[in-house]
Amino acid sequence: MSEIKRLRKMADKIYAKMESMQQLSDDELKHKTEELKARLANGETVDQIMPDAYAAVGEAAYRSIGLRPYKVQIMGAIVLNEGKIAEQKTGEGKTLIAALPAYLNALEGKGVHVVTVNDYLAERDAKDIGRIHEYMGLTVGCILKTTSPEEKKKEYAKDITYITNTELGFDYLRDNMAQRMEDKAQRGFHYCIIDEVDSVLIDEARTPLIISGVTGKSTKLYTACNELAKQMEKGELQELSKVDLLSGERPEETGDYTVDEEHHSVTLTLQGIEKCEKFFGIENLADKSHTELMHNIIAALKAHNLMKKDKDYVVKNGEVLIVDSFTGRIQPGRRYSDGLHQAIEAKEGCGIKEETCTYATVTYQNFFNKYDKKCGMTGTAYTERKEFKDIYHMSVVRIPTNKPVQREDNADRMFLTKKAKFKAVVDEIKKSHATGQPVLVGTSTINDSEILDKMLKEEGLQHTVLNAKFLEKEAEIVAKAGQHGAITIATNMAGRGTDIKLDEDAKKAGGLKVIGTQRHESRRIDNQLKGRSGRQGDPGESVFYLSLDDEVLRLYGSERMKNILTMTGMQSEDSIENGTVNRFVKKAQNVIEDNNFGTRKNVLKYDKVNNEQRELIYAERDAILEKADTRNTMLSMIEDSVDMIIDKYAVNKYVTEEEYQNIRKEIAILIFGIKAPDYKPKNEKKGMLKKKLAEEYVTAAKNRYCEREKEWPDVDVFREFERQIILRCIDVKWMQHINDLEILRQNISLVGYGQKDPAVIYKLKAFDMFSKMSDDIKNDAVYTLFSSRLRTAAPKKNAAA
Repeated sequence: MSEIKRLRKMADKIYAKMESMQQLSDDELKHKTEELKARLANGETVDQIMPDAYAAVGEAAYRSIGLRPYKVQIMGAIVLNEGKIAEQKTGEGKTLIAALPAYLNALEGKGVHVVTVNDYLAERDAKDIGRIHEYMGLTVGCILKTTSPEEKKKEYAKDITYITNTELGFDYLRDNMAQRMEDKAQRGFHYCIIDEVDSVLIDEARTPLIISGVTGKSTKLYTACNELAKQMEKGELQELSKVDLLSGERPEETGDYTVDEEHHSVTLTLQGIEKCEKFFGIENLADKSHTELMHNIIAALKAHNLMKKDKDYVVKNGEVLIVDSFTGRIQPGRRYSDGLHQAIEAKEGCGIKEETCTYATVTYQNFFNKYDKKCGMTGTAYTERKEFKDIYHMSVVRIPTNKPVQREDNADRMFLTKKAKFKAVVDEIKKSHATGQPVLVGTSTINDSEILDKMLKEEGLQHTVLNAKFLEKEAEIVAKAGQHGAITIATNMAGRGTDIKLDEDAKKAGGLKVIGTQRHESRRIDNQLKGRSGRQGDPGESVFYLSLDDEVLRLYGSERMKNILTMTGMQSEDSIENGTVNRFVKKAQNVIEDNNFGTRKNVLKYDKVNNEQRELIYAERDAILEKADTRNTMLSMIEDSVDMIIDKYAVNKYVTEEEYQNIRKEIAILIFGIKAPDYKPKNEKKGMLKKKLAEEYVTAAKNRYCEREKEWPDVDVFREFERQIILRCIDVKWMQHINDLEILRQNISLVGYGQKDPAVIYKLKAFDMFSKMSDDIKNDAVYTLFSSRLRTAAPKKNAAA
């Protein structure tokens, strides 16, 4: 039986049960929640109670908000409960679909997270769909950027919580920086439903979530590197064949540096290195002491050559703000790492903010894989099904539409130049507008939307622009895009999650016309744009206008095609629409998608190591937070620290007098006030037994600990003081370790290891670094406990540590 047939059969049974639920009174229907919870308590599984739960909540949806799910929506809901991704087209009611598995899995009492891409959708869905769950006796929470830490804990404690992916991830990191167990907001990761799952787990997953703080470093170096970058000359990147490379031939260098846009990298030439050395008055830029300088020079060159204003970022009120290239939305509070943000600030003449260091970080891939069960919904996931399966262990199921799609997707129209393309787009808009057909124009950059805005104003056509500069009324603008005669220009995916509904006159005029002004590097984003038209069987059409100057095609080698088309006599104002164009575009997108997937998978290889270490350190941290008594933990740390010092100086079975003196000095520094054991050599030639010395020193250290403990009138206050010392040492060392791992990752690819996989070398080195960090945590905690200034002034009873 095919997957769709299986789902249809299950949906039919649930729909029949739903019809029988119509006979129940409101009280009888609401009581189903307690009945279902009782069945779970008696040993039935979530899957076993699913038909009855879906039938009950489906009827509750009709009674509370006036919507009863279609059979295809029930099919999608079944898929979500199975921990898979349901691909359902725009306008198929994904928000209502999520209500069913959210209710079902919330019955276990462990909490359900419904994840959305922005605060507007989280708040809207919690309010609208939440009415269904509240009708059935469940509690519904909502967490926004503005929600206070105290309120967050209450909202997470509810049965179902609506929240954005960023706030959810940041709360996880914040919880693992908490100083008290009661300060933690989250209660675990049981089940989550991710709306617009491709946006969250593919697009936004390119950048990890980072909590950072300022380093205190001077910002003058960024200004200097920016001045240098303006003086340097860009060279040409010479392409060599594999045969040439294998024969040992190297590309000829031109200019001071070369730029590889495809791999987002900048490389200094020998001439460029000499210019840098002369500018800063140094002898050897490659020297280890100039690592930071080299890093900042490259960041400045990237800022000038790879980071484009009004595409990658905008400048607003003197501040550089990142624009998400997939959504067209500004990402407030997010900053480029590794000094790139400061380099852009220097380039734009904005105030340069201090460089930050990472306190805590996690990738979306590793964060969402923490859930016992996760699922997702989107209109476009199938093209990325391999990545969803490989990275997130979720298969993609395509759910049929409730009504057949009526939208007509026209062939791409290719022009030689961008100028000719935009002129043709405006002509097409005028033609459609004359009939009253609403038009939605999708652009890939803010700059492109502003070009079209200016051209339409010159034509006297009323229109609305939606880009990262004007997102305040996003949902309102998008909702009106289906009105008769409306013209809307929007950057990629802006307004995603809001349906474009047609009025009757718009339907008669042919429905919504979607015009794409560039193919995206991901086919999925193109499909999202097309999917804004033709919802629920509405009429509509789509067409893409391209030029060989477009970034995706230019990076893929459009110059060759441009030469061929020019030789055929094609003029700039001409366009072609044929299979060759479509094949060329598709091939370009396939290559870029494969490259991007490979890059994300490679990053994950490294981050797998980081995640293993993160889980260990957070578990250790939680153990300290949960312990009522940290005495044994500290005593164990003292013993380990003493043993480490003895092992450092005494490598053999016996300890010489010289080794003893070194041990005595270092332990005296580590443990203030310790009484050193006498040196009693068992053998005049060989010295004192190492094992015996270790036992005596550990006993002396523990005795000193007991004395330290008695210096505090209140032992509970001492315990809390001790706990805070350990947590502080863990946090400081972990923060340093995160930054050290990032430096290691950046440098590992620059060193040749023959046939060895750099990721394997990284894993081995990272393991050694983690072991050293663990030892340093113990040593620092012991040193802090005994050397604190409070050793000479114990606090009064009930004083705060």
